[in-house]
Amino acid sequence: MSMLVLRTCSEMQAWRASLGHATRVAFVPTMGYLHDGHLSLLREARRRGDRLVLSIFVNPTQFGPNEDLARYPRDEAGDLAKAVECGVDVAFCPTDPREMYPRGTSTWVEVEGLDRHLCGASRPGHFRGVCTVVAKLWGLVRPDVALFGEKDYQQLAILRRMHADLFLGGEIVGMPIVREPDGLAMSSRNTNLSAEARAQALAISRWLTAVRQRFAAGERDAAALLADPAAALAPGRVDYASLVDADDLQPVREVVRPALCAVAAFFGGVRLIDNTVLRP
Repeated sequence: MSMLVLRTCSEMQAWRASLGHATRVAFVPTMGYLHDGHLSLLREARRRGDRLVLSIFVNPTQFGPNEDLARYPRDEAGDLAKAVECGVDVAFCPTDPREMYPRGTSTWVEVEGLDRHLCGASRPGHFRGVCTVVAKLWGLVRPDVALFGEKDYQQLAILRRMHADLFLGGEIVGMPIVREPDGLAMSSRNTNLSAEARAQALAISRWLTAVRQRFAAGERDAAALLADPAAALAPGRVDYASLVDADDLQPVREVVRPALCAVAAFFGGVRLIDNTVLRP
């Protein structure tokens, strides 16, 4: 069976309605420019479902006015070729944002509390855009299982809360961070890094390794674990480097239960994020 490429919401709804109740649908939503991290999600989703749906949509509502929407990397032809190799049955690729946000759209989905810190603090409105588009996609695809990467840990936590609060059905599965051989977390934005900035960005994974080493040595104080991230990540510009509770994402002073060490920093004007979970 060849892969279908659907462009409209009505086409997606019609395909979903054509399936029998016994068909298990797995779903991986993306903004495209697929890398090995995305492909790991697709391969696991293929294993978990009878039918596999990939969405590719650069969602404008999760970008702020001064963010990188215009230069977010795109390669639909390359993405679709990779999708075929991973056994995708349907690629839902709306090319016009008005397909997902018709004129007069006035409904938004927002999860309160979990967005107070980390990316939610520095990118106001970002997670409202993420939750709204994922809720829309969930209604169209009606998946039995959807897979998301743990590199976007805060996003995953917020989407899990939305999923539970709205009784959306199916399940959400988080998948481990996939890294380059030198430790840099895979991201579509990595392609925007110059060679110099790409080398400098390795400071992120080195710093996270140092945090884990301090934790393994018995340190539990948050300030001591984080040490001096500005110096460790220089010449990168730190957006945040924080230690928060792994469940409610609120800052902690001491690690007594699972905690998330999360970082966002700019290298050559490109904002990168990464994290590690510390488990006592």
